[in-house]
This record gives sequence, C-alpha cells and structure tokens, in this order.
Amino acid sequence: MSVSNDNLSVNPRLRRTLALVLAGGRGSRLKSLTDWHAKPAVPFAGKFRIIDFALSNCINSGIRRIGVLTQYKAHTLIQHIQRGWGFLRGEFNEFIELLPAQQRTDGENWYKGTADAVFQNLDIIRAHHPEFVLILAGDHVYKMDYGKMLAHHLAEGADVTVACIEVPLADASGFGVMAVDDADNVVRFDEKPAHPQPVPGKPDKALASMGIYIFNAQFLYDQLKIDSDQSDTENDFGKNIIPSLIGRHKVLAHRFQHSCVMHDGAREHYWRDVGTVDAYWEANIDLTTVTPSLNIYDDSWPIWTYQAQLPPAKFVFDSDTRRGMAVDSMVSGGCIISGAVVRRSLLYSNVRVNSYCLVEDSVVLPDCDIGRHARLQKCIVDQGCVIPPGLVAGEDPALDAKRFYRSESGITLITADMLKKLEG
Repeated sequence: MSVSNDNLSVNPRLRRTLALVLAGGRGSRLKSLTDWHAKPAVPFAGKFRIIDFALSNCINSGIRRIGVLTQYKAHTLIQHIQRGWGFLRGEFNEFIELLPAQQRTDGENWYKGTADAVFQNLDIIRAHHPEFVLILAGDHVYKMDYGKMLAHHLAEGADVTVACIEVPLADASGFGVMAVDDADNVVRFDEKPAHPQPVPGKPDKALASMGIYIFNAQFLYDQLKIDSDQSDTENDFGKNIIPSLIGRHKVLAHRFQHSCVMHDGAREHYWRDVGTVDAYWEANIDLTTVTPSLNIYDDSWPIWTYQAQLPPAKFVFDSDTRRGMAVDSMVSGGCIISGAVVRRSLLYSNVRVNSYCLVEDSVVLPDCDIGRHARLQKCIVDQGCVIPPGLVAGEDPALDAKRFYRSESGITLITADMLKKLEG
C-alpha cells in the first residue's frame, strides 16, 4: 500500500500532535554500558546519543511539541537534552519538556510500564490540547517521516496506528508480533511470543511492532483510564493496551517502508534496536564502511545533537616504526592518534591513542586514553577508560572472559570498573 504525505492536510495536524518519547529504560542487555545512564543516553555514531534519532525525526517531520519521559539514572540524559535541545521557541508553542517519574498519581509509584508512564502524565498532556499523540521509544536508531505515518492514520480513520517492520523470525520473540488483513488492519498482536507467527508467504519473517504508535488523543486518554482500573495489567502498551483493542477498535498497521527516510543507493529500510553488546558494536562499526547502511551525512534529514566545542582530530609521527594513522575509520573531534595505528574502528570525542598501539575493529567511547603498546581487537571501550600500557584484549577469548565481558559473538567490553579490578 502506497502512503503519501499530503502537506496541505497533514501539516496542520502535525502542529496539533504531541510526541512522547519513552526514555526511562535501563537497557540491561547492554551490560555495563548502562551502569550509569539510561539506554537512550548511550553514545552512538561518534558524536550522537541514541535518543537523538527519535528527537531528530520529530523535528524533521514537523513535530515540535515533544515530551521526554525519563526514569532510570536520567542525569546524563537530562543534561544532554538541556544542552543540545534548547533551540525550540516557546513563544511559537515549540518545546521539549522533560517528564521525569514524579509519582504524580494516587498510587505514588514509579513508572510501572510504558502505558503507566503516559498515564501518570495525563494532566500535563491534556494541558497541551493535542489532537494526536505520537508515542515513541527513545532507544532505537532509524530515520522516519512521522508525517507520512500520520497521513496514513488520517486516511484510514484509525483509532490507533502501529508502525511495523519485518524482522527475521528467529529474532521475533523480542518484539510485539502482529498479524494483519489485506487492508493492514491489525487482527492479532502478541507481545514477545515464544513461538511467533510468520508473515504469510514468508516463513522466515515476522511482522514486528516498532514501538511507535499514533493515537487519537481522547481515545488514548480513555484507554489509559480503562487500563489503570484493571488489577491484572502490567500497564504496558505492547502487553496490554494494544492487544485489548484488537477486534474492538480500528488498529492500523503502518509499514516502515512507507515512511523510512532513505538516501540514494540505500540497500535497506534501516532500523536498529542496538540493545545488545553485539548489535551496538555492529551498528557502530558499519558506519566505518565505504557505504554504510545508515547515512548520517544526509543534509536533507540531519541528526541533531549537543556538540561540545573541541579541537580537530590530530595525527602525529610519521616514521617506519611509529606512524599516527587511521584507515577505514571514523575519528571524532578532540582525538589524538600519536604514533598509533587505527583500522576499521570508531573513536568518539577526546580519545587519545598513544604510540605503538594497534586498535582494530573497535568502538572507543569518549574520554579514553589507550596506553603505549596496547592492542585492541573487536572491543568496545567504555567512556573514561584508561587502558594500561601493553594491555592486549580481543586476542585470547579465555583470558578476556576472565577480565572483561565477552559476548557470544566475541566482542570484548571493557569498562573502568573492570580495569580497576585488574589493578587490585
């Protein structure tokens, strides 16, 4: 089904749309990368945070009334939004509001589920008088025109529209899995089923919810109230709200390919849940390839963020025994490659790689210092790590597993706490 964005009819509705970004989760599958901040605040692609993609999609789509719902270790996330997303103009009714868990309801609970997070802020949401409410997860990486999704919602007269994407059947148990009729009405919705149903005619694929919903505002209020009155609910959109609507209201599926923002020559409709160490490493390393799956150089759909004022990256020493160089890599501002070799790697801001080091197929987060003669292969180095001189990681699986975290795919995660234990 082809879905177009009719600017004449959709744009005024976009101004009456309120986006709510659910950004309170830890993301425990990222292991120690989320020990000190929520998953949406984890750095991505050299200079961004994961949440920047959902927020940039809103701005680029024409939605400039946004609430960000926070809970788990939210300080770095709040700080990032305050520093990088304060350019909207309140006098034009544009804003990004931070909505931390405040125990605003009689139960005095923290957010119990995604639906409860929205329910606890109903008084704030109502005060903005939206016609539509766009619910977003703050921990996925993708580029999407939400205006096209709203156009589809309006054209079909839906009560709620759920964005969906085809995923490998083997991975579908981690998603809400949907079945649709010929008109893309949702006829079944199972949250994280043990045995997901494949797409008809595609036995190796399942139709998965992306955690993106457009609700008619009053309809959302009504359903949240009904859910909150139930005793046997987890107060979650995927587990409770959406399944309860099937067969009773018009629940529409919106296929991601109709609103995905793609560049010329793109090979896929790019959407990533970078929620595991392996997925996070793979998505970052892909950006170092000649033609990555995600285009972050697209001026027509920019990704906005807070950017510290840093000096340019610097490469020094050029002799046969000590040459500062990086090949097939991304190197961010403030980095110094001092007589070291970096290959197929992504270095975030303020990383220093000292002489005689070798860094290959690795992701190094901000403010790290890699000591002389260190060798890192297929590693993720967490923010602020000081790698001791001569340390070798990524070459001996058994040794790495004793000292650090080693994933199923052989990625070694190194954190400052793990390095401190080595000192002891």
